[in-house]
Amino acid sequence: MTGDVIEVWVYMLLLACFSFAPLAYFVYMYTMKHGEPFGNIEPHGDSESMVLDIAGNLIDKVKGFVVKK
Repeated sequence: MTGDVIEVWVYMLLLACFSFAPLAYFVYMYTMKHGEPFGNIEPHGDSESMVLDIAGNLIDKVKGFVVKK
């Protein structure tokens, strides 16, 4: 009886270690790069791109088409 409880406890401990390993790795990498988990990236929306320009032009054309009707 006691051996079964200890065995189940060991299995649960191993399962918990494997389950939380990705979280521990992310926390480790986050603290190693001085608060930049994915490296030095630009904030969203501050940089210009061709995709944003095309999307803006398409939105303007749709708005112009809707206003004309």
